[in-house]
Amino acid sequence: MTSNTVDEIDDGYQRGLSARTVQMIALGGAIGTGLFYGAGGAIEDAGPALILAYLVAGLAIFVVMRALGELLIYRPVAGSISEYAHEFLGRYLGFTNGWTYWAVWTTTCMAEITVAGKYINYWFPSIPVWVTALVVLIALFAANLISVKVFGEAEFWFSMIKVAAIIAMIGIGTLVLLPIAGIGPETGPSLTNLYNDGGFFATGFGSALLSLQIVVFAYVGVELVGVTAGEAANPKVTLRKAINTLPFRIGLFYVGALVVILSVRGWREFSDGNSPFVEVFGYIGIPGAAGIVNFILLTAALSSCNSGIYSTGRMLRSLSQRGEAPERLSTLSNRHVPIGGIGLSAGVMVIGVIVNIISPDRAFAYITSVSTVGIIFVWSSILISHMIYRSRVAAGTVEASDYRLPWAPISTVIALAFFAMVIVLLFFSDSGRIAVVVGAIWFAGVTVGYVVSTRRGSRTAA
Repeated sequence: MTSNTVDEIDDGYQRGLSARTVQMIALGGAIGTGLFYGAGGAIEDAGPALILAYLVAGLAIFVVMRALGELLIYRPVAGSISEYAHEFLGRYLGFTNGWTYWAVWTTTCMAEITVAGKYINYWFPSIPVWVTALVVLIALFAANLISVKVFGEAEFWFSMIKVAAIIAMIGIGTLVLLPIAGIGPETGPSLTNLYNDGGFFATGFGSALLSLQIVVFAYVGVELVGVTAGEAANPKVTLRKAINTLPFRIGLFYVGALVVILSVRGWREFSDGNSPFVEVFGYIGIPGAAGIVNFILLTAALSSCNSGIYSTGRMLRSLSQRGEAPERLSTLSNRHVPIGGIGLSAGVMVIGVIVNIISPDRAFAYITSVSTVGIIFVWSSILISHMIYRSRVAAGTVEASDYRLPWAPISTVIALAFFAMVIVLLFFSDSGRIAVVVGAIWFAGVTVGYVVSTRRGSRTAA
């Protein structure tokens, strides 16, 4: 792809995302509803072994992000995730990748507004989940129409609250585990909770494997930093710094948090539909702590949906400028935001409200399983694009990046094998099988869309 094409894709955007904002978006992107809310059911199913599941999945995600980072330093561009697939895998996979990433974030937002409703129920149990979901969606849609700077500042503070919450939880939980009188329950909290009730693999090794579905969903958002490439100030420096912090983020926010949670309280005390963070703070006995944490979890859901509306709007504009989406979706408002793409995305997200009306009890599980299939496809396409990029670097046809994925291509192949295993594991759960079926229908529909788009483009060119 020529530099002129890249300029056209980025044309009209303002580089309104500062280095601190991109850093915090990257930090907050790794902390979402999958950890704060979905981990309750995952702990119930996998027991303490969930810690290992997060660690193994985190290593695969690290490979994806370093591969994406190498591509971003090679060529930072808006809509980068589909742009690289388009350049290295061909137009069909670029088309499929872009629309699938749009679907991933659309369904992720549906999940986030679902749990936002559940968090509001903590204070106001009489308010239906779908009502909160609709109000949240409208508010975040409006916020994204103002400007990228407003989005960036909102996301900065959303992420700051999430980060502070996890650090506080780890700090307070650690104090509870220490032999200090007067802090937390006198008996119960102990590191032995990680293995004294049925062992580390308390529910069996197979259950730990099956938990990877919700674990993978928890990491949706780490790649969001790549979407900011077209609006980040000094992207080659900023993006490199953001990606370099990923191992620390995974180690602290996922593994560290779960070690503390499952040490403070035994794994049998957690269940699907209840946030482990709210449970732990309530158990420790800090006055009002459960309500405070519930507010923080609500913030996390708002943050993720805010990011989803942002990313889907940019992705649709990128597709539109390549002639792979309706032309009107490339329209920018006078505030330099893709108003057409944001509007369509928010409109489709209303489906999440409808799902909550029809099946409020299972809405979160259905939506997250569908999102998991899509994000695995997107992450895998990044890895394969990177492999082809490296082969072209070796052939001397493209410029080499000075930010390289360690141990490639071995690390790339291992990560791809891991994602393939997760897809196979989906067949062993009801929600997973639904996701596979819906995923197959989705890809069939995208293929039809590609054929129609190609023929339409050919007629226009003629």
